[in-house]
Amino acid sequence: MHKLLQNEWMKLWSRKPTWIMVILLALLIFGSAGITKWNNSVSNANIQETWQDVVSAEREFNQSMLSTSGLSPAQKEFYEGRVAIAEYRLENKVAPFEYTSMQQQVLDSYMLMSIVTLFTVIVAAGIVASEYSQGTIKMLLTRPVKRWKILTSKYITVLIFAILFAVLTVLFSALAGLLFFGIGEGSFLTWNGSEVADGSYWLEAFKLAALSFASVWIIGTFAFMLGTVLRSSSFAIGLSIFLMFTGIQGVFLLSRYEIVKYYLFTHTDLTQYYTGFMPVAGITMTLSLVVLAAYFAVFMAISYSVFVSRDVMA
Repeated sequence: MHKLLQNEWMKLWSRKPTWIMVILLALLIFGSAGITKWNNSVSNANIQETWQDVVSAEREFNQSMLSTSGLSPAQKEFYEGRVAIAEYRLENKVAPFEYTSMQQQVLDSYMLMSIVTLFTVIVAAGIVASEYSQGTIKMLLTRPVKRWKILTSKYITVLIFAILFAVLTVLFSALAGLLFFGIGEGSFLTWNGSEVADGSYWLEAFKLAALSFASVWIIGTFAFMLGTVLRSSSFAIGLSIFLMFTGIQGVFLLSRYEIVKYYLFTHTDLTQYYTGFMPVAGITMTLSLVVLAAYFAVFMAISYSVFVSRDVMA
């Protein structure tokens, strides 16, 4: 298995598109930071707003949200924590990170996980399908290695690629923030349910990235299944990207029906349990993990059954 995995990893990085994706990821992140800096220099030229004004406005907003009916326990805890942190900052004169700071760019890096999902879909959809399009599938399947091991090595390669790009997203965001904004003043505070405490913005960033990775993982697995079954990377990529951008719309369309609790895209964004934004009431982290695991099992069962039983001459 180790040699199979090593071989797949070398094959992946021997292709120019893989390196192009690394370059594109860097360009998108650095370009976005550069545009943000330019926009701020133009729009904030005449704005005289202190951090106390910003924190006060945030406190009022979160207090108003607490009075909203139908909040889930996770949402209530989230807004209570935001209010407590805002009050602590104002009472103790503890400034938050500026929006234009390296630290805040790191904290917001999880919002760029859709880019990682896009690149993962491209790799996942093509890692098996390309063997058919390049005519190497017969040589691959006639090797004295069990087919399930071959498929497993390909899937693990996709996962490692996705994890690497998720880490690179955080690191590139830090470098872009350092280059364009520098290290800002301020502190990161957390709410542990009973009191406000100092926290690590790096730990927070990787925690949010890990929660966001659920979408990368499950949509990448779906693309892997399509590429394996249909042997067409273009169709697998197209359908996966289409669902990635439109799947969330289905959550709102189905929100009045019980079936929405078992709809895949209701659960792909696990940050909802951490940020308090939950489009569907009555779901829990446990339910989300169970639903994602069930979809994963179905996707992988289809992939293995087709790949193992397919005629080698196909």
